[in-house]
Amino acid sequence: MITGILTSAVIAALLTGTVNIGLAWRKSRTEERDRVRTVFAEAFAAYTEYREYPYVIRRRNCDSPSDERTRISELVRQTQQRINYYLAWTQSESLAVGKAYNALVSAARSTAGVAMNEAWKAPAITKDHEMNIATAVVNLTDLTTHEHDFANAVHQHLLTYAAWPVRFFRWLRRSRRLEKPTPRPAQPSAVSTEGP
Repeated sequence: MITGILTSAVIAALLTGTVNIGLAWRKSRTEERDRVRTVFAEAFAAYTEYREYPYVIRRRNCDSPSDERTRISELVRQTQQRINYYLAWTQSESLAVGKAYNALVSAARSTAGVAMNEAWKAPAITKDHEMNIATAVVNLTDLTTHEHDFANAVHQHLLTYAAWPVRFFRWLRRSRRLEKPTPRPAQPSAVSTEGP
């Protein structure tokens, strides 16, 4: 009788301990995923801040050019510093995400960097209707592909923090999608040339 009670108590304690350990592990993984997601979002924010500088330079205050040069160059320096930090951080967190972020930043530095150079050469905007800057003047559309690549790399990396059932069902769905046979084009039916 006592042995049965002790055995039930031990089993209940083991089950409770196992559930608590599982819940604590899941909470830890969730917190880690949220931390990583936040830092990736901050890295992307530093990039988007950098790509806005061609517009900032064109819209600078024309009344105090030397102050504006100092102010904007300091902002660009701070943004570059943050981007360099995130280049190292993303690389250490995930090679795929680091590679995608490096490609994104490189493309931004070449595209937005050229646009910034041209913006400094152009006179500062002085009228309200000049605030709308056409894509013919500043065109950053080629960065879209790199932005999507970075977002996809982040998404794939964050999936590693998902619980195993979620990862299993995603893998299963993906493998079924790959196994589906591609439909063949319809064959033209043979047309009879014989009369009735």
